[in-house]
Amino acid sequence: MCTVIIRIPNSAAEPVRLIAIRDEDPARAWLPLGASWPDTHPGVVGVRDTRAGGAWLAADPARGRLAVLLNRADRSTRPESELVSRGGIVLSSVAGESPSGEPATHGFNLVEVDGSRVSVSMWDGEALRTEALEPGTHMLAHDDVDDPRTARIARWLPDFREAPAEGGAWWVPWLQIIERSAELPHDDDRTIVRDNRAFGYPTLSLLVCAAAVSPGAVDLRYAELPAPGQWGALDLAPGR
Repeated sequence: MCTVIIRIPNSAAEPVRLIAIRDEDPARAWLPLGASWPDTHPGVVGVRDTRAGGAWLAADPARGRLAVLLNRADRSTRPESELVSRGGIVLSSVAGESPSGEPATHGFNLVEVDGSRVSVSMWDGEALRTEALEPGTHMLAHDDVDDPRTARIARWLPDFREAPAEGGAWWVPWLQIIERSAELPHDDDRTIVRDNRAFGYPTLSLLVCAAAVSPGAVDLRYAELPAPGQWGALDLAPGR
């Protein structure tokens, strides 16, 4: 039940800006933002899932590409033995290969940024849809883009649309909105900082990435929350 906020400018001269909050089981190990695939994906940086080896979020700065994956409920009846980890989709995306056909995975929403272009691929286990996003501010979680059925989107998307996102520390106004959402009780479905155990899932918000993407460049930053599901002051440091 991750969350992504993304702003697409009217002019291709301005970068696409994105904040992604990762929700995951704290017991599932990961590697922080870094160049974790030097042999198979040289030049790619991202947050690596230690268990399966794929990525939650990854970028190829030299190509101006970034991808981040959010889980989505699916309707598939395929047995687990036929399914593979979703993390490989992220690495394939930054290499230039978008999902197609019938992916052998559980459901997902995949945000793909290629320079000034942004699209979202949505797979529910039965049909794969891709939506190109128009300039403006958008928000995505486990349903569709800007979906009012998602309580946090209905509550906070207007605030993100009104907030500035420019300058050197452009992410600060967005982090302030996320901090305000964290003042809600943990079992309030409108909060962006999640403790999903209240809703029957073992996942909590663990980390935040912020990215500014332009053709041929990605400024990608990373910070971990002080504790799972607990907001605090974040120092979004550049990736290595």
